[in-house]
Amino acid sequence: MRKLDSIRLKDIKISDGFWNRYIDLVREKMLPYQWEALNDRIADAAPSHCIENFRIAAGISRGEYYGQVFQDSDVAKWIEAVSYNLETHENAQLETAVDSVVDIFEKAQDEDGYMNTYYTIKEPAGRWSNLREGHELYVAGHMIEAGAAYYQATGKKKFLHICCKMADCICRVFGEDEGKIHGCPGHPEIELALVKLYRLTKKKEYLNMAKYFLDIRGNQSPDHFDEEQKAEGFHHIFPEFEHLGYNNISAHKPVRRQNKADGHAVRALYLYSAMADVGYECGDDGLLAACRNLFDNIVNCQMFITGSVGAAADGECFTCDYDLPNNYNYSETCASVALAMFAYRMFQIERDGRYMDVVERALYNTILGGMSLTGTEFFYVNPLEVIPNQLRANRTLHHVLLHRRRWLGVACCPPNIARTLTGLGNYIYSVDEETIYVNLYIAGEMVARVNGAEVRCRMETHYPYEGEVRIEVECEETVNMGVAFREPDWAVIDEIRCNECEKIHFERRKGYLYISPRRWGACFTLNFTIPLRAQLIAANPSVVADVGKAAIMRGPIVYCLEEVDNGAELGSIYLDPEEEMHIGDEVDGLEGVCTILAKAYRLSHEEWEGELYQPWRKRYKPMDIKAVPYCMWNNRGEGEMRVWMHVL
Repeated sequence: MRKLDSIRLKDIKISDGFWNRYIDLVREKMLPYQWEALNDRIADAAPSHCIENFRIAAGISRGEYYGQVFQDSDVAKWIEAVSYNLETHENAQLETAVDSVVDIFEKAQDEDGYMNTYYTIKEPAGRWSNLREGHELYVAGHMIEAGAAYYQATGKKKFLHICCKMADCICRVFGEDEGKIHGCPGHPEIELALVKLYRLTKKKEYLNMAKYFLDIRGNQSPDHFDEEQKAEGFHHIFPEFEHLGYNNISAHKPVRRQNKADGHAVRALYLYSAMADVGYECGDDGLLAACRNLFDNIVNCQMFITGSVGAAADGECFTCDYDLPNNYNYSETCASVALAMFAYRMFQIERDGRYMDVVERALYNTILGGMSLTGTEFFYVNPLEVIPNQLRANRTLHHVLLHRRRWLGVACCPPNIARTLTGLGNYIYSVDEETIYVNLYIAGEMVARVNGAEVRCRMETHYPYEGEVRIEVECEETVNMGVAFREPDWAVIDEIRCNECEKIHFERRKGYLYISPRRWGACFTLNFTIPLRAQLIAANPSVVADVGKAAIMRGPIVYCLEEVDNGAELGSIYLDPEEEMHIGDEVDGLEGVCTILAKAYRLSHEEWEGELYQPWRKRYKPMDIKAVPYCMWNNRGEGEMRVWMHVL
């Protein structure tokens, strides 16, 4: 079956009360701010040196390389974000900025197509010598994604030509033939980028190269990673990670035999995204079966309630089933971006709503939580519990930040958030030959072609705070068309009405409500209500960190308690499952936000008099609690935060 298609961003206009708050921040503040950061013009922020590295590699400036080996990828993701923005909003200043960088890229690229500032400046003799740690193919992948996006947004071919030269260089260097390098990257990314370039150019060599990198991964004896370490002059770029095995780079076994998410979360999920792409394009059932198994393991055993993944800081990795700590989890923002990428690809292939449920969870919680409401501060790690005094004193928690930073020494997350939110329209709708799929309930308009006819949809909703959804459809002519609405896994939609009155028959199938193809009039409306109520969610008892606890959810939003609303020592608060939860008013600093109010109890501290231990006895005091969306935490100053709370 042909996979579903996304709607081009230029054919989507988002006008949503919830999401435009963030999208406008990205467009008006974040993208210009990140350009300044990439040029080292933000005071009191970690330096980037990203643009300057390219200027040095191009011979425009003189100096030393600065930053991580993968520093080039920051500007690539930023360009991709700008490109998605340009599809929907003209911005001559940002477009000029991109063009100026592309001119530098052209000068920095070698004649054979190679481009990487770390190796050009710092280790010119080390090209392709450290695939495990060198990130050359990872950086090339992000460049290719950016080049494809910029071409689609502007029609300008210079950057795309640079990327094709880079991809051609990779195809000449790697492969099965004698004299080529028989290896794959330590950090996957090039694979999904090559598929994207193949879909744009129709050049089969790019798809074949992507498949080769998957086929060879974990499938060599002796392994290429072992062999490259034996070469004279080899050195580790990241010696602190030497103890991590090949599972950390998802090369511990052939990809078709991997059935449990393991290792570095971002690397793994970029790999799984590529497996889905190549599996579909090549009709490889083995790759797609592995993707299903890996997805099931993630969402059933290794995903936090906020749609984040990666339990451990050491290796930034998945660990084992049900290891989901709250105060020292890693949950890198990029990992949630990658999870959404993987889940959406699987949805397009399999038309199963459970994949979009995960996309929605990641978007509304961790991905948004990675940025401040100013658009200029960012989290890398996303904990579910924070006690500031512990973070200051306990060095085992050093990876957890007390507040978002203006920039990060490893700055992959800020531009990753930007490219996700400027590309949000990609997730809202999908289409096949005769059916429009409504995946996310985000107000706005779109236009698509279905059964040869142009169809316009206008969605009106105040989701996720209100559940009413109204979609007005206009066709240039009567069209035989089906419509499918995602029914979230936490809701039951009772009925769908046409033109406010006629009840429409629908069929439930794999998380979607299908209205069979029928001949519609030139203009009609469909409306329904997604029931929203605050509820307590429990974790599987095997999640030891959450035994006897519950989290508050309403719709797709996970809520948390913050000290500013509920006082300190949030861990002493107990929820009463018999108490009804209510919608509260917005709070200062979080205007327009739906809060949750409830009766609860706090353990009394009055009788302890400085003692550390006493015989147990009941000593609860009633209190009122106020919960706010997790994605909004830490926007009103430092303080305690907690998602999972004790239950009486």
